[in-house]
Amino acid sequence: MVASLKKNPPHQVVIVGGGFGGLYAAKALAQANVNVTLIDKRNFHLFQPLLYQVATGMLSPADISAPLRSILSKSKNTKVLLGEVKDIDPTTQQVILGDRVVPYDTLIVATGAKHSYFGKDSWKDFAPGLKTVEDAIEIRRRIFSAFEAAEKETDPEKRRALLTFVVVGGGPTGVELAGAIAELAYKTLKEDFRDIDTSETRILLLQGGDRVLPALAPELSQAAAASLEKLGVIIQTNTRVTNIDNDIVTLKQNDQFKEIASKTILWAAGVQASPMGKVLAERTGVECDRSGRVIVEPDLSIKGHNNIFVVGDLAHFSHQNGKPLPGVAPVAKQEGEYVAALVKQRLRGKTLPEFKYTDYGNLAMIGRNLAVVDLGLVKLQGFIAWLFWLFIHIYFLIEFNQKLLVMIQWAWNYVTRKRGARLITGKESLALAQVENTNGKSQYTTANNRQTVNA
Repeated sequence: MVASLKKNPPHQVVIVGGGFGGLYAAKALAQANVNVTLIDKRNFHLFQPLLYQVATGMLSPADISAPLRSILSKSKNTKVLLGEVKDIDPTTQQVILGDRVVPYDTLIVATGAKHSYFGKDSWKDFAPGLKTVEDAIEIRRRIFSAFEAAEKETDPEKRRALLTFVVVGGGPTGVELAGAIAELAYKTLKEDFRDIDTSETRILLLQGGDRVLPALAPELSQAAAASLEKLGVIIQTNTRVTNIDNDIVTLKQNDQFKEIASKTILWAAGVQASPMGKVLAERTGVECDRSGRVIVEPDLSIKGHNNIFVVGDLAHFSHQNGKPLPGVAPVAKQEGEYVAALVKQRLRGKTLPEFKYTDYGNLAMIGRNLAVVDLGLVKLQGFIAWLFWLFIHIYFLIEFNQKLLVMIQWAWNYVTRKRGARLITGKESLALAQVENTNGKSQYTTANNRQTVNA
């Protein structure tokens, strides 16, 4: 009698997070002899670099989002689970969700980062950041509600506060937000209101360092600042925010303090790692940096656990030049693809050299026909840089229908200067809503009931 041979089950790869790092790892493993389980608490992949366009009404959320199941539908070895990972057990090699456990042979953690208010978490109610679709919709609501409330406001000081927009942080997100709001106020909306002049809008961009876009070459940083100022943005460098409360931003400039009244304050100044970094530290003993990012080995694994990898914004990788890699989409994409390639090599009994990031450059959109691109030896600004920015972002959108839709939207916006996604949605309006009190006097009340003032 011939004994039956029991076939070993395929290698189980579990990926936590469907952002750039996790998604590109899953795509790279599509043809491998492994079973892949991708877990995310959202059922879609979000193209974060264009979130600011959702926040300012240029695009809709669906234009920059794609269902994970749709993206991976042809990857027959891949299963998508909608859920939030609560814990990890490296001893039994299990990922623990709320209602089930998922075993793994290789674990890839790519849960990204969230906003950091540098210990001032109370500020988040007054100054939302921009990391999720919900953030973008909230910011969009605040921006357009401010103009609507200003149209009804008769008090000049209150109207000035409504038409003052403060963006905290001079990195790519802050620069792109400030430029988009300027074009919205000074171009798109200028004919839409009857009782306000939207050209009276003030957009302040606050930067703690001595220049905006510090990751770019100084000459491009200066060009970006000049373009923003030409659009009407007021840039204040060497400025530190010391408090945000009750629609008042307190600034410190050259040892002097200054207060700015603004109903729309937007945060683009800092990020911190997702809570999964703390979970990994507690379960594996791995070290984290001050931002909560997991310090990874040269192959992106964590110390003492060569089958657990961390990629994207959650990873602190400083083996290349002594400085941690930036939290940008190209880094996450390359890290995800590298880990996938390493897993496939290990299954063949081989390995790969340590991870090395290839920096193809940095870029930022300023406004219509205005952008800056730093490709190292080649530096672009103005219209050519703007075209390059458009091409790169269209190229990296995941689904073809998204590329087509975004191209159509951009073409329409360019020709007409109109924005079709100017919707005010949500259960509450953070702009001032006029109501009638019991004695017949008009009042204005903020949605979170912070204050009520007589008109």
